[in-house]
Amino acid sequence: MEASRRRGTWSKRWRKLMELFACFAPIVFVNVPLPIAAVAQEAEVELHNVGRLNEAVEALAAAGQFSKAEPLARRALAIRESVLGANHPDVGESLNNLAFLYAAQDKYGEAEPLYQRALAIREEAFGPEHPAMIASLSNLANLYGAQSRYAEAEPLYRRAIAIAEKTLGAQHPAVATGLNNLAVLYRAHGDYVAAESLYRRALAIREQAYGHNDPRVAATLNNLANLYGLQGNYSDAETLQQRAIAIVERTLGPEHPDVAKSLSNLALLYVGQGKYPEAEPLYQRALAIQEKMLGPVHPYVSTTLMNLAHLYSSEGKSSEAERLYRRALAIQENALGPEHANVAVVLESLAAHLRKTDRDAEAEQMEARASRIRANQYSKQTRQAETDRR
Repeated sequence: MEASRRRGTWSKRWRKLMELFACFAPIVFVNVPLPIAAVAQEAEVELHNVGRLNEAVEALAAAGQFSKAEPLARRALAIRESVLGANHPDVGESLNNLAFLYAAQDKYGEAEPLYQRALAIREEAFGPEHPAMIASLSNLANLYGAQSRYAEAEPLYRRAIAIAEKTLGAQHPAVATGLNNLAVLYRAHGDYVAAESLYRRALAIREQAYGHNDPRVAATLNNLANLYGLQGNYSDAETLQQRAIAIVERTLGPEHPDVAKSLSNLALLYVGQGKYPEAEPLYQRALAIQEKMLGPVHPYVSTTLMNLAHLYSSEGKSSEAERLYRRALAIQENALGPEHANVAVVLESLAAHLRKTDRDAEAEQMEARASRIRANQYSKQTRQAETDRR
């Protein structure tokens, strides 16, 4: 009974973490061609440098090196503001890029005003119902969702969907993305019925737009399968997960990072049913893919290490579990900093494992550090909320 409760607590914690990083539609860094004919040659060179900076930012972000990408994104923003003016649409793009980097590091207070400013710039430049508004509204809503500020996120998602439906059509893939985002929100606060309806509509749109064997269809299948898993509908969940794996393997290749995500989702489903022998090889294959394709210190590798460590801990493989927990901790500290909320999650999981092996003193140290991190995070959010009210 105790092991079951621990499995449940761990699964809920990590499902939420994975939702925040995997389910929301990602920011896409795009270099928009600039009208530079009328710009002085020196400014033209500067704007050309922005393209190079954005490429470097994108590469670092893809590698999970968000803090290293920050100064480059700030420089790109400063150049565009200087050359183009503070309210140029391309400045809005740079604001979005920098805000994304902040949000990925839980620097929500720094990210929010940038997203808000980017939204205001696009609304002024294009109008309140232009398709360019969809991404900005979704970005800000994603940020609120990551902080469990669901009441603020929902109207932004709904507005984004309404704009997409009106300007692009009810069956446009952008509508499917908005429906997926809103479904994630409903799932997060337990409205599974509403979430399922939205996921199914998103799936139908994507199947119509891309066909039944497209990776974007597989992403929606994953989301719907995860929802079924939360509801205990393991049979339907497994069917959808296996279909998703088949699609991404066939279309992207057997070593694509998206294959690793789908494998981990299926493994997590098996863990929830206590089917550890079925889950272990899936996690191991997912880990091998991520280490090869993303590098051994990518944050996604840390997530899979945690999953596999929990599995080993549940099976009584104490030393193997501890080694993976500690490696996951090192990756998170290196990628996101020692005070990031993800570090607290790993510390708490490691502490729970240490207590199972009667190492209470070490566990207390881990728990105390995790508590300090969470207290600091709460203090920062409180200060930001007070600033916003002024």
